[in-house]
Amino acid sequence: MLLQIDNVLSPADLAAIHERLASASWKDGRVTAGYQSAQAKNNAQVAEDDPIARALGDTLVERLLAQPTFFAAALPLRIYPPLFNRYAGGQSFGMHVDNAIRYDRRSDPAVAVRTDLSATLFLDDPDSYDGGELVIEDTYGSHTVKLPAGHMVLYPGNSLHRVEPVTRGTRTACFFWVQSMVPSAMHRRLLFDMDVSIQALTAAAGDPDALVRLTGVYHNLLREWAQT
Repeated sequence: MLLQIDNVLSPADLAAIHERLASASWKDGRVTAGYQSAQAKNNAQVAEDDPIARALGDTLVERLLAQPTFFAAALPLRIYPPLFNRYAGGQSFGMHVDNAIRYDRRSDPAVAVRTDLSATLFLDDPDSYDGGELVIEDTYGSHTVKLPAGHMVLYPGNSLHRVEPVTRGTRTACFFWVQSMVPSAMHRRLLFDMDVSIQALTAAAGDPDALVRLTGVYHNLLREWAQT
């Protein structure tokens, strides 16, 4: 499932993030890529152990966990600490697939995070740069994503994807991975559709007894499929 989540960050949030990132420690983005991905990757990235990146990432995770659409779609068990990258001057990231497992080294020993879902949160106005589209391939073809600042796309971690060259301006983004409580993408999609339907029926003052039964089905399916 490829899902756009709007207004994760406000204009004030974005201004504060850009101000803090301006003094962060940027380095070659290939340091976090696997061997194959490193051959295609050309961008800059804030160091994972940079205090600014860690503080911004912790705040963002708090926001995400309180975001109903994100929580309903991802059913997060673990979130890899958010990272920040930027592209400029023709930089790009060729077609690749993300590593299936990443290790959060903030803990000792490091915690393994299975990358069920990938996420990109756009931090720049799309009119401020040319190129930089995120292109995601799945069984239905290629999907081109270039969202307003503060909007996010959530997509399967096993998808082939790339970032087109940025030929004008700078494209800054936050990216991270999610290990879901529900490993099956099909099961997550069914639960998400059911959750959205329950919310719509609740807003429309649907039959309360039917809503209770439907909500019970949702939680029983989650109980059956979740791994914690």
